[in-house]
Amino acid sequence: MPEGDTVFQAAARLHAVLAGNILTESDFRVPRLATADLTGETVEEVAARGKHILVRLPQCTFHSHLMMDGQWHVYERGSRWRKPGFRARAVLGTERMQAVGFDLGIIEVLPREKEADAVGHLGPDLLGPDWDPLLAAGNLTREPDRPIGLALLDQRIMAGVGNVYRSELCFLRGVDPATPVRLAGDPTAWAELAHRVLHTNRNRTPRVTTGDLRRGRQLWVYGRRGQPCLRCGLPIESGTLADPSGLMNSRAAAGAERVVYRCPGCQPPR
Repeated sequence: MPEGDTVFQAAARLHAVLAGNILTESDFRVPRLATADLTGETVEEVAARGKHILVRLPQCTFHSHLMMDGQWHVYERGSRWRKPGFRARAVLGTERMQAVGFDLGIIEVLPREKEADAVGHLGPDLLGPDWDPLLAAGNLTREPDRPIGLALLDQRIMAGVGNVYRSELCFLRGVDPATPVRLAGDPTAWAELAHRVLHTNRNRTPRVTTGDLRRGRQLWVYGRRGQPCLRCGLPIESGTLADPSGLMNSRAAAGAERVVYRCPGCQPPR
């Protein structure tokens, strides 16, 4: 599932093959970009911003978001793709390499000066140069009655936490995801823990939050419904969280309704 670390890794792969090279291929397979052509442009850099990927060219930025199922693959030119072509939404190629975006949720080409239209709403990036734990903590406390499990997914607070990490962070802090922010403990500690966990996993696959690399023991609670807690042995529970405040937009609310996991023993309700 794409989260901040996944996007960071994808942007690094794209940067390695595209940055400093002239595009010889530009194929956008969505109707609104049918006439867009970036061939002949030199890629300056590829950067991650939260869960967004920005391919920066001299005059414009190609922006993509992986959403739930998106992936960027890198191939030597002429190599067979690992996914069927009908799932490709964007192809950027150089003389030697191809970068293929499959099942991308958002793709658009923006003037460089309009880049903020796509990512300007985001809070400090957990894996970016703008990371600021105090700013993230301040953002977290703006709505003290929101469940912490919803606030963690709000990219306006801090950018990069997704469904996996919100469950794992709540477990690591010993807090039920339904707990209001005002009762969830030190907001700076939440921000610093999120940064530490994502930073540790930024170059690692698969993710590990337990410190145990063995299969089935890499995560504390996410995806482990009914299995015994690795700490106390009680069965892991799962459920969903609604947003009674109405603060989330429809896309963020849909993300919040994804399954969240908890240990009833290690994360008692408050």
